[in-house]
Amino acid sequence: MSRQGTASDRVYAALRDDIVSWRIPAGTPLSEVELAERLGVSRTPLRAALTRLALEGLVDTSRGRTGVVTEMSAETVADLFELREALEVHAARLAAQRRDPRTFEALATEFDEAAAVLHDGGAAAYYAVIGRFDAALDDAIRNPALRASLAATRTHLVRARRLAADNPQRLLQAAAEHAAICRAVAAGDESLAAAATTVHLRASLATILATLSSRSEGRRSS
Repeated sequence: MSRQGTASDRVYAALRDDIVSWRIPAGTPLSEVELAERLGVSRTPLRAALTRLALEGLVDTSRGRTGVVTEMSAETVADLFELREALEVHAARLAAQRRDPRTFEALATEFDEAAAVLHDGGAAAYYAVIGRFDAALDDAIRNPALRASLAATRTHLVRARRLAADNPQRLLQAAAEHAAICRAVAAGDESLAAAATTVHLRASLATILATLSSRSEGRRSS
């Protein structure tokens, strides 16, 4: 790999992580001069990284030379969750058919301990458990095409999901919902796994939409 390719990959990974985790909020202009200086690269690998982020829908480059972190509107989130429900409910059914029960039983136990995880490691530690759940689900479904479709939605969904990071009670409730999904999958109960997934996704959507509404009202009143 060329040095330029290495620099571009590094910049892409750093900016993607900052955007997904909301360290760079939606609507933030991305100045090439400022970013190149901060990241210690020339504009060529920076522009290549911004092009990749634009293709993923994380950066809007259509309004001039300065890219802008894309907004996350209520309509966008609702569309994402509509797609997510179609994919993840089917994935839960397949996982219940094809799973290794021990994997999901262990994950259920991890979710049961979410309060301790959040206390000791914060939201980042909790999201690491979510990452293990997603990976286990991907492995269990044994369907490369579905796995690729799930992966394509997760960048934006992780970004949306982290809007709930300021709501510890929602994270604990989400952990209980994930534990229920895991136990249904471990038991091989397709219908219960699908139902538990639906309950979780709709509760998550409601929380994110409420958070977006609250932020919008806060901006209008400030």
